[in-house]
Amino acid sequence: MTETRTYDAVIVGAGQSGVPLSTALARAGWKVALVERQLVGGSCINWGCTPTKTMVASARVAYVARRAASFGVEAGPVAVDLAAVRRRKEEVVEGFRRSLVRRIEGTEGVDLLMGEAHFNGHKSLAVRLNAGETLHLAADKVFINTGGRPQVPRLPGLDQVPFLDSTSIMELEQLPEHLLVLGGGYVGLEFGQMFRRFGSEVTIIQRRDQLLPNEDSDVAEAVADILREDGIRLLLGTEAQEAHAEGAGGAISLHVQAPDGQHVVRGSHLLVATGREPNSDALNLAAGGVAVDRRGYILADERLETNVPGVYALGDVKGGPAFTHVSYDDYRILCANLLGDGERTVHDRPVPYVVYIDPQLGRVGLTERQAREEGRRYRVARIPMSWVARAIELEETRGFMKALVDAESDQILGVAILGIEGGEIMAMLQVAMMAGLPYPVLRDAVFTHPSLSESLNTLFSSFEDS
Repeated sequence: MTETRTYDAVIVGAGQSGVPLSTALARAGWKVALVERQLVGGSCINWGCTPTKTMVASARVAYVARRAASFGVEAGPVAVDLAAVRRRKEEVVEGFRRSLVRRIEGTEGVDLLMGEAHFNGHKSLAVRLNAGETLHLAADKVFINTGGRPQVPRLPGLDQVPFLDSTSIMELEQLPEHLLVLGGGYVGLEFGQMFRRFGSEVTIIQRRDQLLPNEDSDVAEAVADILREDGIRLLLGTEAQEAHAEGAGGAISLHVQAPDGQHVVRGSHLLVATGREPNSDALNLAAGGVAVDRRGYILADERLETNVPGVYALGDVKGGPAFTHVSYDDYRILCANLLGDGERTVHDRPVPYVVYIDPQLGRVGLTERQAREEGRRYRVARIPMSWVARAIELEETRGFMKALVDAESDQILGVAILGIEGGEIMAMLQVAMMAGLPYPVLRDAVFTHPSLSESLNTLFSSFEDS
């Protein structure tokens, strides 16, 4: 007979919301089941932030080593051992994962169940454990934190081609001779630049007219210039129409429609980086009465509750910005509302992000396009990184800094920092925005010299209408 267990809460998915929520609820006296079908830590630790940024760091070391002579240092020929890069990545990932498992297992009141869950009724789930047994779980509260996975586009011939996605490309132990990247978003750009620095030839195929479609055109153009300078071939406004595997040598060809006509692009490997989709299809959500949109994302309100009272969706599976910090804040919203006297919603938070190309692109707040669409009256402050003393000293002058401020209140509306440690500089400005500081406070502040932070003095003294 199938064993039945009753809990105060069942959490499906041990991701960046699920893990801290399980321990927080247990410490508050709840009896909690945390179900994970594969690896604790979710996308971030296992296939996303942690492994990719570890490999980005290796790529930057190779980049800096090749530039050693410009600093007066003779480093000799630079070669990348991709297998060693992969081993380093695995060590970091495993360390993070072990830490999370210890945290869960060390918290009284949490049962970690390794298996796959699906609804079989109202707030009722069946869990097929990886060991083979099936459990039946019932709970007053159910939290879904199952994340997402790489999306496979409907491209003719792709099913006959040994393509890579953002997970499998990190398992390579030999460098691709020529990596084709399908998609010009965050994932495609980070891996494209990474493998170019490792030593591969790289071509990025982007169907839109610009990279990073959500960014202002000046930001996207500057990113494109940087990637071209790094030796990456960009095919913009180019749509893949068909994929082929060519002969025994394993070459891959893409038939594409470009602005100047049809072409064939050939490479040794193909990375498909055209987006992600939710891990909701195996949950049998209909049995639990949980509604989804046409793409399979779970519909949730501003307090993260689904159409079924007591059932919540957290992280990527509910759609919206697919960032780890958003998923973690989902956990904090629920803790405030369920364990405290809070009234937090998803509307209470800014959503900053960093694209980990080099130099980084840090973004928070409104873009110019968004400000125009909202009918805002704004001013633009902008400086090139070549005006920043610290960047010059480090020989890292690529990119620029841009800030939008309200023309009447002097409040900072949004920033884009494309430059060395752009994410860290952006975070300084985010703090100012959260505190409601008008831009003159930063313009007139005394920052240390030489530092990247003092660039804010110059930025807010450099308005385009001045």
